[in-house]
Amino acid sequence: MNKFAFIIHPLDCGDVARKFSFTRYMPSPLIEQTLRFLPPIKISSITGIGSDVAQTEGFFLSCMLTARQIISLPKPFVLNKIIQTGRMAEKMGAQVVGLGAFTKIVGDAGITVAKNLNIPVTTGNSYTVATALESAKRAASLMGHNLKTIQVAVIGATGSIGSVCALSLSRDVKNLILVGRNEAKLNLLADRIMYETGLAAEVTSNVKKALRKSDLVITVTSALDTIIEPEDLKPGAVVCDVARPRDVSRRVVEERNDVLVIEGSIVEVPGDVKFNFNFGFPPKTAYACMAETMILALEGRLESYTLGRELTLRQVDEIHKLGQKHGFKLAGLRSFEKPISEEEINLIKQRVIIKVS
Repeated sequence: MNKFAFIIHPLDCGDVARKFSFTRYMPSPLIEQTLRFLPPIKISSITGIGSDVAQTEGFFLSCMLTARQIISLPKPFVLNKIIQTGRMAEKMGAQVVGLGAFTKIVGDAGITVAKNLNIPVTTGNSYTVATALESAKRAASLMGHNLKTIQVAVIGATGSIGSVCALSLSRDVKNLILVGRNEAKLNLLADRIMYETGLAAEVTSNVKKALRKSDLVITVTSALDTIIEPEDLKPGAVVCDVARPRDVSRRVVEERNDVLVIEGSIVEVPGDVKFNFNFGFPPKTAYACMAETMILALEGRLESYTLGRELTLRQVDEIHKLGQKHGFKLAGLRSFEKPISEEEINLIKQRVIIKVS
């Protein structure tokens, strides 16, 4: 049986209380100051993952830095913390390790970490793309949208996940907007899409402008704060938020009952799975980036499958097929950590019809 480890970290000081309840009484600056000096820790053992052809087990390990610290502290310091966590995984017998949340975007997106470990490393981004696109297309269909006629936007299009999402979508849509801060990079991506698919994608650095006219939005930025607010979206819009921390403000679901916001890349894990740690999901469900590490262990593909900032559609398609082989599937549609039913989606559709009529 191949074993894996997955590196997580607290997104903010509130997350620290999931493991250490006493910290909820401590001020955030004191918590972050303390975290800088803590070694990596084992969060839990993961058991019971199994398909018809293989089984695996593993661990959640935590690099004890918040998202804000990972972004703001010196890169060598942060990378050393992540490498220390990877070496802990090695000592515990893991044969492949996955990078979660902000540990996979710092520096060169896992390449330096992999060079300093004796086991392969993956960011999970290939399976994240595959499942996010599947979720977004399903949600759009349930809202009555036709991909061939609607306006589609990818926010954070020049990132490793965003660019492959855009390339994949360009095979299915007719109206695509690429949104990012660097217009030169956006134009390069647009040129590539034109060359490979013949689609002329629009580019802009104006997020608000793109949102106001888009029917389907996939947002994958690495922003620390929310960038999508209630007033930004048109009635009937579907937003697939793949980013962590979230790109979509909670105010959107509180104030707009005529739009659909879903979480991208949440999957059901096969077997009698026990994570032994509450990271906010129902039992037996996980982020797709976590699942990619599990799939590689089940398949015996002990390799650095997804590293760096360049993904390929071949990788995305392949890991999606391997996930299907081992019984991974979308965990339904979810919005802000709660399942959303087809009946609820139909209510949103009805509100849109009333509003525009």
